[in-house]
Amino acid sequence: MSENLDKSNINEAGKSKSSDSEQGLEDAMEGSDEALQKTIKSGSPSTQRVQRPHSSPPRFVTVEELLETAKGVTNMALAHEIVINGDFQIKPVELPEDSLEKRVKDIVHKAFWDCLSVQLSEVPPTYDRAIKLVGEIKETLLSFLLPGHTRLRNQITEVLDLDLIKQEAENGALDISKLAEFIIGMMGTLCAPVRDEEVKRLKDVKEIVPLFRAIFSVLDLMKVDMANFAVSSIRPHLMQQSVEYERKQFQEFLEKQPSCCKMIFSKQNENLIWEYVNSLDFVTQWLQEATDDLMNQKYKNALPAAGGAAGSGDGPRLDPVAVQNYAYLKLLKWDHLHRPFPETVLMDHSRFQEFQLQLEQLTVLGAVLLVTFSMAAPGIASRADFAEKLKMIVKILLTDMHLPSFHLEDALTAVGEKVCLEVSSCLSLCGLSPLTADKEAVLKGQIQAVASPDNPIRRIVDSRILTFLDTYLASSHQKPSPIAPGGLGPIQKELEAVAVKFVRLVNYNKMVFSPYYDAILSKILASS
Repeated sequence: MSENLDKSNINEAGKSKSSDSEQGLEDAMEGSDEALQKTIKSGSPSTQRVQRPHSSPPRFVTVEELLETAKGVTNMALAHEIVINGDFQIKPVELPEDSLEKRVKDIVHKAFWDCLSVQLSEVPPTYDRAIKLVGEIKETLLSFLLPGHTRLRNQITEVLDLDLIKQEAENGALDISKLAEFIIGMMGTLCAPVRDEEVKRLKDVKEIVPLFRAIFSVLDLMKVDMANFAVSSIRPHLMQQSVEYERKQFQEFLEKQPSCCKMIFSKQNENLIWEYVNSLDFVTQWLQEATDDLMNQKYKNALPAAGGAAGSGDGPRLDPVAVQNYAYLKLLKWDHLHRPFPETVLMDHSRFQEFQLQLEQLTVLGAVLLVTFSMAAPGIASRADFAEKLKMIVKILLTDMHLPSFHLEDALTAVGEKVCLEVSSCLSLCGLSPLTADKEAVLKGQIQAVASPDNPIRRIVDSRILTFLDTYLASSHQKPSPIAPGGLGPIQKELEAVAVKFVRLVNYNKMVFSPYYDAILSKILASS
């Protein structure tokens, strides 16, 4: 697929969406839980799938182009993060204690404050550095003001008049303590409520140099607070503009870097990485694989026929949005170590990895609970308090499942012991006979078997989770929300939390990149 998409074709393709576009995939899902799970999970491409494209030969890229592209990617990534992440906040930079940057920073700061202390200890005191600090504080306080804060602006400008302060210093009439008192009072007026205690503690510092250091420390926190306030203020406006902004930026990247060095934003190492790739080749391969999966013989009977009744000889027609939904489900089973990620979703690479880890943990959790409630007496399975308690115990034991050092087999051994203990205790409280030794052995064995990805119970839970996510995605604009399939009731709350974030992310990306997807899929579906 050529990366130089004609804008008119993109715009025309973007208008071709149908209101019932998700019905095709939804119909294909009915009664095909295990087939869906198996097809999405499969990492090997089918015989019809395109192979990884060959990279185009590199061309000379100027430093100006590199800097301009890097700036554009950074701005787009920041805007994307603000829109997608409702909890996005700017945090103060904290250097590692043993890092070179931290040591250099500490040495430079200590030298500066030592020089200030020496100047103020002279007879008479020298106020050159102190006055410069007052000037920096003045500019910082003024930056916190809104256009309507005329009175506060006049106060700061009048009291922190540097020319007047220099004259007072030359004549030996400067009262640094009085200036510090005014600065602290103004900081208390302008700071967020969360900083009231820090500002209040400044009044207890009596020595000038430690006081100035503490003032600058609190001002740095206030700058972060102001930046976060600005982010929360612009988020509603950014939501309206971000789709067009990201699409425009992406189109500019394609035009400037058609088949050469392309900037990739990697959340794994927080770096900008350069690679030689053909733009949108991996997107084309991703959508081609999704199309091939849905065109597979297993789905032909479930898909709507092209013209007349099924069996008329016409092949099935796939809806482009249904293919997109299915393609995004495939990202939840992606082989991140061996397969390149589609270009359009690179900025959300870490988010899809996080979804994948969360769903793997929910799959194991759901399988353990399903096995337990199937083996235990029906009475205790219906007790909401016991089900919630048991779920929390298993969740705690599976907390570190995403860590490389985690051994699922060992963890499930501990889970089996704890589950049998809790079930027997609950049975006794209900006046029922506790589990026999044979039943305990069977239950522990079935829980231990969940460690295998090919375990039938685990595969059932996995396929039903994918079915739920697909239904949630297809009905994201409908109320009420879909009900979790049978057996997933105990984990429905956790599953819905993941589904809401997943659907929000997918829908936003589809709004930004659907013109590109439609243009690519129009050719793929026509050739199919």
